[in-house]
Amino acid sequence: MVLNITMIGTGSAFAKKYDNNNALIEMNGFRLLVDCGITLPKALHQQGISFQELDGVLISHIHGDHVGGLEEYAFQMMFKYNRKPVLYLAETLVEPLWEQTLRGGLTQEPLEKLDDFFDVRALEPNIEIELHEGLSVKLLQTKHIANKPSYSFIFNKTFFYSADMRFDPALLRQLVDEGVTTIYHDCQLEAPGVVHASLEELLSLPEDIQEKIWLMHYGDAIEQYRGRTGSMQIVEQHKSYPIQ
Repeated sequence: MVLNITMIGTGSAFAKKYDNNNALIEMNGFRLLVDCGITLPKALHQQGISFQELDGVLISHIHGDHVGGLEEYAFQMMFKYNRKPVLYLAETLVEPLWEQTLRGGLTQEPLEKLDDFFDVRALEPNIEIELHEGLSVKLLQTKHIANKPSYSFIFNKTFFYSADMRFDPALLRQLVDEGVTTIYHDCQLEAPGVVHASLEELLSLPEDIQEKIWLMHYGDAIEQYRGRTGSMQIVEQHKSYPIQ
């Protein structure tokens, strides 16, 4: 069984060409959306995929380019398809996702809590959890914005998918040493990265780590950087990739 990933969007929060950095993971007939940003509903539609075809959504953190499409997702599933979508997220994100992001748009009597719209599956970080036969995930809290929890994901022990993440070479070294073979990493093209790893920082990594990295969450200027990413490859929007 091979895990397949399709990036519905590969762009940064401000990118206009490539849509928000959201992914579709498919494994053994199971379809998992990874993040659901502002542009996701339109981008998913352009891919010919409807919300009802998804088996769940996994959220990394509550910035708009990762959760801004959840309101439409919830309303479509409720009023068009008459069922609750499954929502996977870290325990620490459940309350802020509702109180700080979705409450204002979704609340309508008698619906007034996250569970009214989603089948909420709160996940404990640092523990591998099977989402479906052949597909497991472990949440790792990674550095992004101070006092704003953000989680990256390890799928099936070998595939690391960063959320928005500052440069953390020690973590990347540890992951590779522990058997991770593929890394999808967000990348800010221009330095300094501040709240994201910059391309300059990622290029400082040892060769054996670079060759495992695929760059995503990039700006509209990505075409100018082709051939300038060292041993790292660039993830293309809408293209599907098998992850061994």
